[in-house]
Amino acid sequence: MSSEQPLNSRFAEDLQMKQVAGPATYNRNTDGPVAYLEVADRAGTVIGYVWANDKDGAAGWVVPQGLSPQAVNAGGRWVRALRGGRARELAPTALLTELAQGGNDNEHSHVVPGSRTEAPSLAALKELAAGG
Repeated sequence: MSSEQPLNSRFAEDLQMKQVAGPATYNRNTDGPVAYLEVADRAGTVIGYVWANDKDGAAGWVVPQGLSPQAVNAGGRWVRALRGGRARELAPTALLTELAQGGNDNEHSHVVPGSRTEAPSLAALKELAAGG
């Protein structure tokens, strides 16, 4: 007889990942136009774009390609601002207005003054961030 214990069948089953709770978030996609702000680091390099669309209740953060790890990490503050705005039940563009007024600026990153503008679509903003 073998001294091995039989494997419990529950350990052999595939796990089904299912999120059951988490922070409220804005929708991450929209087919409509998006208002956006440029966010720069203290050297003036654009490290991302905060965007919003009220019609779809959508908002998010787009990161340009080729950034240093430090610059990418600085974007975490802006992602948290998005979560905080959603938790306070702000409309996406209302949060953008708050951020444009310096509501999330710090010594590492800030909204570029006068950068609020609109892109015809989220895809167009992503293309801009990709350098195209």
